[in-house]
This record gives sequence, C-alpha cells and structure tokens, in this order.
Amino acid sequence: MTGAPPEEMTGRQPIFETGPRLALCALLQGADWVEFKTVRDMIGVSDSAVSKHSHTLEDAGYLEIRKGAVGRRPRTWMRLSPTGRAALRSHLAWLNGLGEAITDAGDD
Repeated sequence: MTGAPPEEMTGRQPIFETGPRLALCALLQGADWVEFKTVRDMIGVSDSAVSKHSHTLEDAGYLEIRKGAVGRRPRTWMRLSPTGRAALRSHLAWLNGLGEAITDAGDD
C-alpha cells in the first residue's frame, strides 16, 4: 500500500483525475462489496478499463479487490479501503472549494 494514512489526506488527489477512477470510487463509496460486472455497467466502460483503473487504485491502497466464485464461475468484487474513502472525501472537498472560489470570483 502506498496511499497516505487517512488522517493525512488533504486537498486534491490527482489519481482521481485520470480515466473513470472518480466515477468508480463515487460508485463504491456508498456500498460494501460491489461485483466487477456491476461496476462496469454502472460507470459505462469496458472490462479492460475497469481492470486497469481498479488495479491502479488498489496499488495506491485506495481499493480492495476480492476474488472468488459463484458456482463454477469466477467473480471479482471491489470496495473502497478506509484510505480510499478518505482520499475521495478530500478530493471532493477540494473540488467543492474550487467551485466556490470560481463562483466567488465571478461575483466581483
């Protein structure tokens, strides 16, 4: 895990600014474990895109991936780690602050 501890999360998180990573994490933030197929269908990207971005987030310590089977069919589930939840909250707060700054600048 290379992600910063949750208590150290502040501001912009550039990892969310590439590909569908922000959408993936936004989907997962309100759930426990979500199946790969559901993630793919909900964010509207290919299997390879979900796989690539989920592994990047996992390597950063933001995502947990669990593999198993339902019957004889292999399945993959994912969820945000505590570090991932903190990073997402931090990034969304940063985006919100950016939006407020732009709005305030337009009021001058």
